[in-house]
Amino acid sequence: MGLTENIRFDLQIIGSIIRPGSKVLDLGCGNGDLLAWLEKNKNIRGTGIEQNEERAACCIARGLSVLQGDLNEEVDDYPDCSFDYVILSQTLQQVFEPAKLLHSLARIGGKVIVSFPNFSHYSIRAQLFFKGIAPRSDQLPYSWYDSPNIRVITLKDFRKFSRDVGYTIVRETAINTNPQNHMGHVVRFLTDLRATYGIFVIEKQHE
Repeated sequence: MGLTENIRFDLQIIGSIIRPGSKVLDLGCGNGDLLAWLEKNKNIRGTGIEQNEERAACCIARGLSVLQGDLNEEVDDYPDCSFDYVILSQTLQQVFEPAKLLHSLARIGGKVIVSFPNFSHYSIRAQLFFKGIAPRSDQLPYSWYDSPNIRVITLKDFRKFSRDVGYTIVRETAINTNPQNHMGHVVRFLTDLRATYGIFVIEKQHE
């Protein structure tokens, strides 16, 4: 993966997708690791939106162009076709109206990159089947009563969802890694069972 080894593995995969010189919007950009890497190594023109004040301040201190606010509201301020790529990394599971948000993202971006924890991983299935409890994992570590994740999504769910809301999946990558981990690998066999994350590149179907 070369120069991308210093960022989280799922961000390495996303970084490898972005063309040099692109205009990129990173929603829920966290501490700005991906934006900083893309600006340094791919000469992109990047913007981020982050709801957490401390993380947004961290981004700004790094010299990144980041707005602090609710991504559902902030995206409405951008004109059509403002970006080549819009990134929604590990955020979809916390979005209240995902279909409405994706329609907005299709308006302002050429391609939308979405990643999320895969709720159909075999360890999650096993917890529910054998223990009968709400599953937890390294990727979804919260109890049912204190989780910020209001959606649980599987790779199969997202494929169907994309079709239903009028998107074409132009690239799909299943990976196995943990949060904050720089190491991981691409899963090519039994992806729905073995992948801990899915990364999809989608674009709006032409009418």
